[in-house]
Amino acid sequence: MIENITIDEFLLLTGVIALVDVRTPAEFAHGHIPGAFNIPLFSNEERVLVGTTYKQIGREQAILLGFDLTGPKWSDFIRQALVIAPDKKIAVHCWRGGMRSGAMAWALNLYGFKVYLIEGGYKSYRRWTHRLFAQRRSVRILGGMTGSGKTKLLHELRKMGEQVIDLEDLARHQGSSYGTMNSMIQPSQEQFENNLAEQLKDLNFSRPMWIEDENLNIGRLSIPRTFWEQMKNAALINLEIALDQRVRELVVDYGELDKDFLVACTERIRKRLGPLQTTQAVAAIRENRMADFIRLVLVYYDKTYRSSLQKRDVNRLFTLELAGEDKSENAKRILNFASSIAETQQEL
Repeated sequence: MIENITIDEFLLLTGVIALVDVRTPAEFAHGHIPGAFNIPLFSNEERVLVGTTYKQIGREQAILLGFDLTGPKWSDFIRQALVIAPDKKIAVHCWRGGMRSGAMAWALNLYGFKVYLIEGGYKSYRRWTHRLFAQRRSVRILGGMTGSGKTKLLHELRKMGEQVIDLEDLARHQGSSYGTMNSMIQPSQEQFENNLAEQLKDLNFSRPMWIEDENLNIGRLSIPRTFWEQMKNAALINLEIALDQRVRELVVDYGELDKDFLVACTERIRKRLGPLQTTQAVAAIRENRMADFIRLVLVYYDKTYRSSLQKRDVNRLFTLELAGEDKSENAKRILNFASSIAETQQEL
């Protein structure tokens, strides 16, 4: 049996029904619904060939070519589907819910699968993500200068039952010139957005959501504009942490990274850091004086952060001074501070 369902109806079944994306490996790698399995009807090259035939000769010839190309593959498609969905219940989609997913749904149904065919395909899912980003919600932004331990504090808040979105984790980047940490590889822009939507859809919109203060861009990725506008206009709790504590925090995070990587990243911000400070910072890296290196680059990052604070609405900017390095205790202080503000700031 084949049942046509909308993307909203499918998302209610997430975790219950396995999802198969029949687009090419290249399309899947560019962006896919989180949790989906890829059983490509065509290879990357085959899809180009079928598309060219459709445009130059016609629909019927393209369909015949499609069957010529996939003929030997059908039994393997079914075997893969059986591994993915041994209960023979499966959802299928392609780009627009057209011939590719229709053909796969037909074959699986013929074998005995209960098939859910997603109307509008992956394109309908992408429209759903943009609607989700635009939905209004209660947002709490956690800010502070580089080395304030914001990400770790967000994780502590999550342990305490708070709703947290870690954008840097989703973007696989720490948001600075050194942000890849010499190991992280960023997803595509589309996949970053899909992964963000996957987390947002499970949140309770009646409760606040905590996010770290970010620029529009994280590495080479951009936060969806409608979502970022909400972040920009939300109340911000600016953490004030002593410089020495921030330096210690950053030495732990960056001190063991490859020196050539750190030098290359430092050279990338030469114009903004200044020639003298850059030379001194590179020398400190080479001589393993990591605290000195960090103090030098913090001059630039602190100046940049102060400049960003000046663009904030002063009525929605709240400063909290934190002392001590106990992340759990500091997270409790942040929650208490937010609660006290909420009494007078309904939006927080």
